[in-house]
Amino acid sequence: MSNNIALDKLTKQEKLQLMEDLWQDISADSDYSPPQWHKNILDERAQAISKGDAKFSDWNKAKEEIRKRVT
Repeated sequence: MSNNIALDKLTKQEKLQLMEDLWQDISADSDYSPPQWHKNILDERAQAISKGDAKFSDWNKAKEEIRKRVT
C-alpha cells in the first residue's frame, strides 16, 4: 500500500500532527514491539533518575517549547 503525501506541502505543525496521529495508531496495535534502542534509552534514563541526575519539565510546557523551536 502506498500513500502519496506531499510532505513538502505540509506546514511543520501539520507534520507534527501527522507524526502524533501515526504514533497513536501504531502504539494502539497490541502486536507492536518497540525496537531495542528504545529500551536502551529508557534504561539509561531510569539510571539517571536513580542517580538523581535527571531533570524534569512539565509535559505541556515541554511540548510548547518544542513547537516553538520547530516553527
